[in-house]
Amino acid sequence: MSAIELRGAPVAQAINEKIMAEVAGLRDRGVTPCLVSVQVGEDDASRIYRNQQEKKAVAAGITYRRVDMPAETSQDQLAQRIVSLNQDPGVSGIILMTPLPKGMNLNAMQGLIDPRKDVDGVTAANLGAAMAGRPGLYPSTALSAFELILSTGVDLKGKETVVVGRSVIVSRPVFMMLIERRATATMCHTGTQAAGMFEYHIRRAEILVVATGQPNLVPGAWVREGAIVIDVGINYVDDKIVGDVEYAPAAERAACITPVPGGVGPLTVTMLLRNTITAARMQHGLG
Repeated sequence: MSAIELRGAPVAQAINEKIMAEVAGLRDRGVTPCLVSVQVGEDDASRIYRNQQEKKAVAAGITYRRVDMPAETSQDQLAQRIVSLNQDPGVSGIILMTPLPKGMNLNAMQGLIDPRKDVDGVTAANLGAAMAGRPGLYPSTALSAFELILSTGVDLKGKETVVVGRSVIVSRPVFMMLIERRATATMCHTGTQAAGMFEYHIRRAEILVVATGQPNLVPGAWVREGAIVIDVGINYVDDKIVGDVEYAPAAERAACITPVPGGVGPLTVTMLLRNTITAARMQHGLG
């Protein structure tokens, strides 16, 4: 068996077309969605990500604003800026870029974002909504992984699904979204490894989602024949980007697998923009 590559770009393109149509409809009703990214100091990875955000936002008709603050900015100054953006009726969504300078409390700063404008899905309110299966602005990377699963057309009901990792903004929301679709879901983590049950769970997964940030953590030989494999990991090894799953042998066994890069990544900005549209609708009482 040779797996079909689940590339994020085609899925993103289909969603982008819907976003453009929604933005046009909102503009006709006098609402112009606006996404604001806040960056403290300089960071190369953040700069690239923001450039992608701006390019796709502008193409979709969404206003994009950058707030650039020097590395010497105090936490109080950042807090005041976030509160100011919360109070600005022209701002639909806010994303706080990471990393923050040393000494700043990321959780505290993210927690200041109005949940209705938290388009990156990092506030307790939105993470809680994801855990409870209630409407909200879910984390964009988790949404990207889930959209790729749905793009295969698989009926999730009863499917043996394994999520590797327990991060708050990726693994746990994906896990809960799978449960909402009545998948039979298991979450594996370091405790699973310590108990010697890691391989057992992975081998039985019909759908495998891996988000640990550990290169080639999952041997390809463990992947179940015909499985759907979603690799969220991005790791740099010997100047190459690799995922959390050993790709080549996994691709020989899986039915579908995300490449790294090119899988989950291209969808992330699209999910951010979709959240921005949702946020704009909520703020203007448009459902």
